[in-house]
Amino acid sequence: MPAQPRQDARPTSPGTALRHRLTELRGADLPPRPLDARALAALAANPGCRRRALLDGAGVDKTALAESLGSPSGFGQSQFAFMRGNAFEARVKADGGAELLRLTHGTLGGGPEPVPGEAAVPDLSAAGPEGRAARTALALREASAAGGWTLLDHPMLVLDVAGTPAFLEPDAVVVHPDGGWTVVEIKSFPMIDGSADAAKVGGAARQSAVYALALERVAARMDPAPPVRHHVLLVCPKDFSNLPTASAVDVRKQLSVTRRQLARLTRVEDIAAELPEGTTFDVRRPAAELTAAVESVPATYAPECLAACELAFHCRARARQEGEVTSLGRAIRGELGGLTSIGDVLAAARGEAGDPDDPAVATLRRAAGLRREALAGVGSPGGGATLQDVLTEEGQPCR
Repeated sequence: MPAQPRQDARPTSPGTALRHRLTELRGADLPPRPLDARALAALAANPGCRRRALLDGAGVDKTALAESLGSPSGFGQSQFAFMRGNAFEARVKADGGAELLRLTHGTLGGGPEPVPGEAAVPDLSAAGPEGRAARTALALREASAAGGWTLLDHPMLVLDVAGTPAFLEPDAVVVHPDGGWTVVEIKSFPMIDGSADAAKVGGAARQSAVYALALERVAARMDPAPPVRHHVLLVCPKDFSNLPTASAVDVRKQLSVTRRQLARLTRVEDIAAELPEGTTFDVRRPAAELTAAVESVPATYAPECLAACELAFHCRARARQEGEVTSLGRAIRGELGGLTSIGDVLAAARGEAGDPDDPAVATLRRAAGLRREALAGVGSPGGGATLQDVLTEEGQPCR
């Protein structure tokens, strides 16, 4: 007698099926690596990289994966800097955040001067990131209705990224008496004579823009929607002391870029659906198997990845091996138009390939001719050098 189908079987929802698939990709018994604002900012800066989108969506530990692949990265923060940052943050938030609120009022205004000890500091503890996100949303709603100063210490926000939720934890969010919400970013690098290192401020701005974007999602579910300020509060040590000082950073540009780039990301389930059966990124697998799994997902490498992604060394080696023009930088890639490999570039420069009417091809041939003339004119023994020598030198930055 044929077996009867089970009557108690329930269809699996798309969300459950995706979570199950991502768990298989990561390794069934390995905890997911949560997405933070720093990773999201890097992902938004390179939305064409399907490899990073999938690995981050699945919660794969990219640091451990890079080590298993034999291409470890020094990317990350030192333990000393981490401890120094925690100590400075604790000082800024001491006494119920009195100093932090004073800096917020002095820099951004938003109501009467806060009275020490009278600001609300709600308890945001809850079970799991989903519970904390719900508790944060409730605290924000209550603070907006109360009409006073409120400090949310390490709230939990959620942002949908390529079809998967990313839970984000800013240093703080301040609710002003006028109803506005401000993201607070606390950094341990110094602010000397009222200004800080531009590159570090830029990184903090991109990170804060991710928090502001997630905060806008919470505000949009309220009626009326409270305003999320486009100026975030950056708090740093003043000069060479440990005293805090603050500056307002306009993140409207970063918000616009992040919003647009995250919208361009291919959905994680679409990327996962194209993988061969049995693909896994479990870092305990043999290196050869992991390499094949990683290479099955397209990557978009650029030199900027070295400062933002743990897999940058691995991807750089593959890009050089394949002769990809992206290994020379996005600016050069943009100038070369349809020439996508170094081989194509060299052939075009030598006149062996390429459309002469293409501006990129014409520029390459003119540059190669000028270089030959210059070397011949000075009688350099290196006159036999080719454009390939130049590209090879330019495309091999020091590790």
